[in-house]
Amino acid sequence: MFGYSNMNTPLLSALIVSLFFCISMPGAERAPAAPAKAAQEIKMKRVGVDEFAKLRADTNNIVLDVRTEKEFKAGHIPGAVHIDVNAPDFEKQVGKLGTNKTFLVHCASGVRSRRACGRLDAAGFQNLIDLAPGFNGWEKAGQPVAK
Repeated sequence: MFGYSNMNTPLLSALIVSLFFCISMPGAERAPAAPAKAAQEIKMKRVGVDEFAKLRADTNNIVLDVRTEKEFKAGHIPGAVHIDVNAPDFEKQVGKLGTNKTFLVHCASGVRSRRACGRLDAAGFQNLIDLAPGFNGWEKAGQPVAK
């Protein structure tokens, strides 16, 4: 039938039985698929207001405010450098400050600063500190604000 001789039937049967046992035997399960590559872990440290304030006291560290111009003008951490994370030339602007310095990064609440740290990390910046509660937490803690 279909051009196969009877001689191939035992071979085909053996192959089917072997395949069945390989699939159904305990311990012979397929290896789980490798998990999708997780998003790259950002090399940064998240800190609270008190630690951020201590780090800010070191004048070698750069406080980087990544909020909008309007937010920055409404109030910012004294001495902060303002570069909006959404600016098309964000990496170029920050690159002028030097990649080997320590950057104390913040936004309003911690979302944009985390994104900024990811972009900075990808661009080769080494020392990134993120203010976890953002400028809102800074202000709420009674820390100094410049306008």
